[in-house]
Amino acid sequence: MGSFDSPRRHGGTEKREKREMILEEKLTNQIIGTAIEVHRYLGPGLLESAYEECLCFELHLRSLRFERQKSLPLEYKGFKLDCGYRMDIVVEKKVVLELKVVDTIALIHEAQLLTYLRLSGIKIGFIMNFNVPVLKDGIKRLVS
Repeated sequence: MGSFDSPRRHGGTEKREKREMILEEKLTNQIIGTAIEVHRYLGPGLLESAYEECLCFELHLRSLRFERQKSLPLEYKGFKLDCGYRMDIVVEKKVVLELKVVDTIALIHEAQLLTYLRLSGIKIGFIMNFNVPVLKDGIKRLVS
């Protein structure tokens, strides 16, 4: 029989990948809901640090593990160098949040997040611009 006759061979991998995707979607929905809660309560116009503090508080209330201002070393010729890269928030070691308070999300913000995703090996990231009337208009998802 040909390889087309044995779909079960990779069934475990496919199920695992599907389960992983469902968990990632659930996590990202929780994160977005948490950010919306913070934005609804505070509104636009505050410093980025205020949103970061409140978002971390909400993540804690929802029992989500996170790291704040996580250092991201750059590997150069086999050495890890601290070049000053800091990810605003990393949730459950699976999602990078880059918080902004700007008029509009610019290409440089997207490039920054994509760099963080590449250097960290994390696949999913969000730019969250809190300087908007409705937060869903200020959220941009990027995948590496």
